[in-house]
Amino acid sequence: MITILYFGVLKQQLATESEQIGWSGGTGRELVAFLRARGSEWADALDGSRVFRIAIDKRIAGWDEPIPDGAEVGLLPPVTGG
Repeated sequence: MITILYFGVLKQQLATESEQIGWSGGTGRELVAFLRARGSEWADALDGSRVFRIAIDKRIAGWDEPIPDGAEVGLLPPVTGG
């Protein structure tokens, strides 16, 4: 089981700030593919052309880094400011 935290526009688009899912292991890239397969709303929000980062246990991680069981995974959209 892992906990996924959604931030910024992702939280708004997906109408959830967090969830727990069963996870048999894999990378950040595989997690996003799994989430995108849930349907068009998820595929649109997590579209590959959108740039966002992944954090594993509160540390920015690479997309090919394994996500261990019990991890907290944050999906971070790009931010704007000025």
